[in-house]
Parts: sequence; structure tokens; C-alpha cells
Amino acid sequence: MALFESYERRIDKINSVLLENGIASIEEAEKITKEAGLDVYEQIKTVQPICFEDACWAYVVGAAIAIKRGARKASDAAAVLGEGLQAFCIPGSVADQRKVGIGHGNLGKMLLEEETECFCFLAGHESFAAAEGAIGIAEKANKVRQKPLRVILNGLGKDAAQIISRINGFTYVETDMNYGTGEVSEVFRKAYSSGLRAKVNCYGANDVTEGVAIMHKEGVDVSITGNSTNPTRFQHPVAGTYKKECVANGKKFFSVASGGGTGRTLHPDNMAAGPASYGMTDTMGRMHSDAQFAGSSSVPAHVEMMGLIGMGNNPMVGATVAVAVLIEEASKAGKF
Repeated sequence: MALFESYERRIDKINSVLLENGIASIEEAEKITKEAGLDVYEQIKTVQPICFEDACWAYVVGAAIAIKRGARKASDAAAVLGEGLQAFCIPGSVADQRKVGIGHGNLGKMLLEEETECFCFLAGHESFAAAEGAIGIAEKANKVRQKPLRVILNGLGKDAAQIISRINGFTYVETDMNYGTGEVSEVFRKAYSSGLRAKVNCYGANDVTEGVAIMHKEGVDVSITGNSTNPTRFQHPVAGTYKKECVANGKKFFSVASGGGTGRTLHPDNMAAGPASYGMTDTMGRMHSDAQFAGSSSVPAHVEMMGLIGMGNNPMVGATVAVAVLIEEASKAGKF
């Protein structure tokens, strides 16, 4: 019986990647992880219980390769986990073409590196529910980080930002943009809870200019755009402009463009299926991003349709960080 979905379309590529790393089969990969004291399959099910079987096995493969290579730091392990995810991408699919698996690994690596201080969800405000995932990601990452990872939200509209902060217990930060000097100043701050939630600063901008200034104010190192209400009016332009200014100033900034794929790209000219579906949000993401995701932030079936694995993109980020941390902890315990 096949271990996971679309087994026949994936297995040749997976076996090729395993053999390149001196591993004979998926079964041997599982044995390597178990001998290091890891139950990767169960860890993935814990992150998103409704994930598909291929998600669990993709992380088993990635973890085995990381152990085989002696990746002892969580940040290094995360990058290798991305290679495992990429091995599961169906050849010719949107995910394969965009190198989404590699992108996930590199994002996980960035979140675990000390040089990364601030992680931003750049989104329409209905996507701010994604901050729940970010809190969990930061909590896991902080197990192996010396300095805690800061998480912020940056979206369009100050009233929306305050409402979302109050509902979710975030800290609302109101800014005022001086268009003459190009500087943004903080004018009001209110925490709507205490603890982890209050550590998330939630900003609302009036326009792209203020959105970019907020990114500079917080010194954002990594951001994820949401393809939600205002992708062409706010989040993609903010990410792209901030990226350009970071490059000009010699600052490292890792930009992730999330969402979409076939039928999700906000334009009627993308009727063809597959990698050729350059709709507007897809196009903007390709222009500014270091990594591009494909499919839903939360729905496993939609990410599976894009040719990756059956797991939402946001839980996948959490899974990458969680397994990478387990690998570092196993290494410290002398398990490999």
C-alpha cells in the first residue's frame, strides 16, 4: 500500500534525493530519525492534525537527510528540511516550478538565526488570524535562540488594526506619517492583554508610504505577505518597496510572497493552469520575493493541489521550525 498521496508521481524524485544523501529508502529514513529519538510523523500531526500523509513523510525524509549530514544547529536543519519538502513536489507543478519547498526551508532557517530579530505579517487585516501561528512559531524558535524573535503585524487601516488588537490581545501601535520628512512617529500604544499576545505589535497604515516607514521603524528582517483584501494596494507594494530600500542600504531582508497559484491570482488573464498562471498577485510576488508559497495559508487540500504536500503554509512554517528545534535538541543530547 502506498505511504502517501500521489505516491507514484513523487517516489522517483524522492528516491533520487535520498540516494544522493546515502539513504536507500523512505523506510531507512524513518529508521534514522527514530534512532535519533525523534518521532517526526507524530510531531507533524501535532502541528496540523488534518494534514495529509505526504506532509508527515516529507518531514521524515528531510529530518533524516539533516541527521545524515550532521546538521546540529536548528537553523541549518531547517534549510535541509526544505530540501525534503522540495523532493516531494510533483514534477512540473506550481510548487515545483516556484521551488516552494526550498523557500519554506530558507524561511525556517531565517527565523532560527540570531541575525533575524523581527518577523512581520504584512497583510490585509482578516489575515491577522495568522498571528496565532506566528506566536507559536516564535515560542518554538525561542527555545534555541539567544534573543527572542519579535513578531509584528502591519496592515492597511488604523481602525482595523486597533479592532484586531483588541479582539486578539495584541498591542496596538498608532503611528503618524510626516510626508514632508518621510519619517513616521509613534503617537499612541495600548496593550490589550499581557504575556505572549501583548508582545505582538499591531500597526495600521494609511497607505504604502507609511507601511514602508513602519517596516523601517521596526527593522523588519523577514516578512510574509498575505494575498487577502489589499494585495495589490498594500502588502505586495510595501514588501517590494521595502526590499528595494533594504538592498540600497545594505540591509538583509528576506521577503516571502504567500498565497495563490492556479485560480487564486486576482486576474482574469490567468485561465491556463499550472506554472504559466501569471495573475497579478502571482506576478508581484515573483518580483519581490526570496521565497514564494503556493496554495492556502491553512487548507491542506489547496496546497496539495499546487503540487507540494497536504499541509497549510502557515502550519508548515511551524512544522519546519518545530522539527528543526527537535533535531538540535537531539544533537545536544548526543543522539547523533
